[in-house]
Amino acid sequence: MGFQKAHHSKLTAILKPELKNKIMLQFLKYVLATIVGLFLFTIVGFFILIGIGAAVGSSGKDAVAIKDNSVLKLDLNRPIVENVSDEENPFKSFGGPFADGSDNLGMVQLRDGLKRAAADSHIKGIYLQANYPQAGYSTLEEIRNALLEFKKSGKFIYSYGEMFSEKGYYVTSLADKIYLNPAGGMDFNGISAEVSFFKGALDKLDIKPVVFRVGEFKSAVEPYLRENMSDANKAQYKSLLGSLNDHIFEQIAKSRGMQVSDLKKVADELTAYKPQGALSSKLITNIGYYDEFEAAIRKALKRDEDDKIDYIGLSKFLKSESAIPYNDAENKIAVIVGEGAIIGSKADKGNIGSDDWVAELKKAREDKKVKAIVLRIDSPGGSALASDVMWREVELTKKVKPVIASMGDYAASGGYYMAMAADTIVAQPTTITGSIGIFAQFFNFENFLKNKLGITNDRVNTNAHSDFPTVTRDMDEFEKAWFQKSIEAGYESFTSKAAKGRKMNIDKLKSLAGGRVWSGIEAKQNGLVDVLGGLEDAVKIAAKKAKLKDGDYKTRYYPQPKGFLQEFLDNKEDETEAKILKAQFGDLAPYIKQLKAIKSREGALTLMPEVIEFK
Repeated sequence: MGFQKAHHSKLTAILKPELKNKIMLQFLKYVLATIVGLFLFTIVGFFILIGIGAAVGSSGKDAVAIKDNSVLKLDLNRPIVENVSDEENPFKSFGGPFADGSDNLGMVQLRDGLKRAAADSHIKGIYLQANYPQAGYSTLEEIRNALLEFKKSGKFIYSYGEMFSEKGYYVTSLADKIYLNPAGGMDFNGISAEVSFFKGALDKLDIKPVVFRVGEFKSAVEPYLRENMSDANKAQYKSLLGSLNDHIFEQIAKSRGMQVSDLKKVADELTAYKPQGALSSKLITNIGYYDEFEAAIRKALKRDEDDKIDYIGLSKFLKSESAIPYNDAENKIAVIVGEGAIIGSKADKGNIGSDDWVAELKKAREDKKVKAIVLRIDSPGGSALASDVMWREVELTKKVKPVIASMGDYAASGGYYMAMAADTIVAQPTTITGSIGIFAQFFNFENFLKNKLGITNDRVNTNAHSDFPTVTRDMDEFEKAWFQKSIEAGYESFTSKAAKGRKMNIDKLKSLAGGRVWSGIEAKQNGLVDVLGGLEDAVKIAAKKAKLKDGDYKTRYYPQPKGFLQEFLDNKEDETEAKILKAQFGDLAPYIKQLKAIKSREGALTLMPEVIEFK
């Protein structure tokens, strides 16, 4: 012990005061970091324990009791996805980061809720909130059809809004009464699509795109090569938007007892932007404030003007005892959900990975209780390799049991690749589908790195193309020719497999391909789709092919949606990645993130032209 003290004294004497201060400062930093880490770990652990306790506690609660003469409040003004977890987020009321993802509406839950509400004698009608739904037209059409089915019960659907978007009104138009706030308005002027082009930005950044493609309409690369749409791209979108708009107007006209020509006139003249114009055009039934809307609901419920209306939300209603008898059938129809872009073997948040998707399909194929499979696809495409891996698994599965494809908002390019081997393909009239084509693009960052960041590269190769492909030099002519041949071979593979799946002559299939996108209506007319309808239509077809009668099977969805805890951890992971980028690149972090997104589009892709939000 005495030796240690003496040794320490000598060492202290040798060290300079500045060095001693640095050592002490570093020591204090590590101590402080440890304390902060332990504190954060304790806080996060505390919230996780609360969440687990709340989840366990809620599982033992009795079913929600519904009051007589209740109204189901259906809020569509949020992101709408295929399925959400039944596990409730105990932090939702806290708001902020703890509520992330907790407000999504699942189509599975919505369909179930509307069926149960139609059969439940306590529910007298629906208060529909559909001002700004966050979904594509195909999803909204499925919701609309489910609401029309609900109306067959004889119960009312009333809607109120201060404003209605084009999509919101499409759903709302079926309501028995539609109230628009006197100071509000309606966006009813037809559908438009706008594409952003990045060529100018890439030129300024000295980033050079290198593109390989097959097909006149494979325009997913246009934003990186042009400053406007090509004539071919404009032609396909004009046809697509015209088909969508005509169908939507037909549905609205049918619900409102109008002619399509009258609706087109209203849209052209912007008549419905003001409440009085919307009323005179018969797009709404009443101009009124919320209290007047509630007075109309009380009248429908035969209640006094001072009585409270018993509203119940969808999530709470689904916790009540169902009026529909429990189905204890052992036979199952498995619905395998593929939602998002196809990014490769492993999925990340909101995208499709071939390994994960194939595992679910293989599991359903080998499950003897699963008698048929429905592929629920909502994807604009992505990785050509991953798309082909999934196609192969569909080929193997349909040899064992029926496989039906049901298309959502998008089933284009790689999304169509997933579907084309199915026994039957079902799409909504408004589904964006087709885009049978393939392309590849690379980006040469050599000048960007050199001129903007001061980074240069040099290399040593053992063979002529050892570093191929690389982002830090131009491809030579041999490499370009080699890659173009590879893309052409990929296109031949895609089209031949599509022709085989569709039982179509290859020349006819190629006349429909070339990367062109179609509406569901157009795709049905040209043979790319068999049946127009939604997921429930696909399930019925699957049951029929499996020779199952109503009541002899139940529908199960895979994969299981993530619970609140996993979603919370995933969000924290995204935030951590963003912080790392910020620490590494400072103010350049947002640009680096954009460059990473561009880099992810490299290689062979089966991706539809720009995923456009139709307005």
